[in-house]
Amino acid sequence: MPTRSSSPTNIDEYIAGFSPEVQAILEKIRLTIREAAPDARETISYEIPAFRLNGILVYFAAFKKHIGFYPPVRGDAKMKKLLAPYEGPNGNLRFPLQRPIPHRLIERIVKLRVKQNCVRKRGSRKG
Repeated sequence: MPTRSSSPTNIDEYIAGFSPEVQAILEKIRLTIREAAPDARETISYEIPAFRLNGILVYFAAFKKHIGFYPPVRGDAKMKKLLAPYEGPNGNLRFPLQRPIPHRLIERIVKLRVKQNCVRKRGSRKG
């Protein structure tokens, strides 16, 4: 991860801090998330890109050898099997830069998180 003199204020600034190769990967992940959750809002949280819709949907970040993808995915047993090769500490995902990024899997994760956040939001209104 490059060192920065100041924290990025938006995803464009975050992505601009990386090599052209990593920028292309980050932009494709960003597009994948946008397409899976068109109503989500881009933001920077914890100094990394995030998308919000009824709360945080996902975060992603570039590191020296992988792309980190957060938060851990819960509540879907089938998805858990698909995620196993990418699981890192605490269930967060690591997509190695030397392998193709699993964009279809990212899409499925985002769609699951949209559903989960909507259910959680509806549940919080019942009280």
